[in-house]
Amino acid sequence: MKEDGSDKAATASAASLTGRTLRIREAVSRIVESLPSAEPLEAAKSARRQLKKSETKRILQSALERHFEKEELMPYQAELIKLQEHIETVGKKVIILFDGRDASGKGGTIRRVVRYLNEKRYRVEALGKPTDEQKTELHMKRYIERFPHAGEMVLFDRSWYNRAMVEPVMGFCTPRQYREFIKRVVGYEERILADRTTTLIKLYFSVTKKEQQRRFERRRNDPLRQWKLSEVDLQAQALWDEFTEKKYRLLKKTHTPTTPWFIIRSDDKRLARRETIKLILKLNPYRGRSRTLDLDPDSSIVVFGDDELRSMEKQRRKHGRFLG
Repeated sequence: MKEDGSDKAATASAASLTGRTLRIREAVSRIVESLPSAEPLEAAKSARRQLKKSETKRILQSALERHFEKEELMPYQAELIKLQEHIETVGKKVIILFDGRDASGKGGTIRRVVRYLNEKRYRVEALGKPTDEQKTELHMKRYIERFPHAGEMVLFDRSWYNRAMVEPVMGFCTPRQYREFIKRVVGYEERILADRTTTLIKLYFSVTKKEQQRRFERRRNDPLRQWKLSEVDLQAQALWDEFTEKKYRLLKKTHTPTTPWFIIRSDDKRLARRETIKLILKLNPYRGRSRTLDLDPDSSIVVFGDDELRSMEKQRRKHGRFLG
């Protein structure tokens, strides 16, 4: 499937997600100077009296949408609690990689996955730049040091696959380091899985170029999100095709039957979050699984690595290049 295929509905939904706070701000901006600033509850009461009926209706709609989206995730998040308890009981280890494009919704999805989990039995790892000493060591070493203990789940917000995407595109590694990594990484992963108590889930979050640009603009204009703009973010649009080429090679060389990739279409953040949780539950058998909850991921959101490769190759034959 195309990364930028028939996604008009998804784009509209994503826009509505990010526009909810804006709706409230726009409605309140007209009366903000007359509101009591010291007490939020009093400000809310005063605003309700002064807002127009149409403004109140928009705010109510936004609040209801947010409420029902949280409600939609809760049954799946409850299943994650069961999964976590099962992992702890049987001494299993789960590693989940969240990789992909910049501004593709990895962090927000991670937060929804772990929201109600026992903090003592999971970790989120987002490793920064390697130290000078780490640069002299095996690339995988600093990640292996963060692997789960028995009964634990670890979620990597970007993983060792930085060496296959960001680093070669941005010049943070040498061509030889890149080639060696691509050649050896599957072997490393197969050895990780050899104990038969470890589950490895590799997720690649895929966003269209247009939606990525929209999210970057939001970060640039929002003082609460400006910290998210990195050196890589600022060049991601200009280097879109280079990242796409590396994505294709990543899937071609490191998607295998034992270490598969799953592509998450994330223009619609709500769907991406829900379907990612469903996929995690589907890939990890556990006791007490709900018999009524549908855990089969939506194939238009979660795409198997083989299918993504075929789609990209079809794009190249038709257009002479990859589209996304």
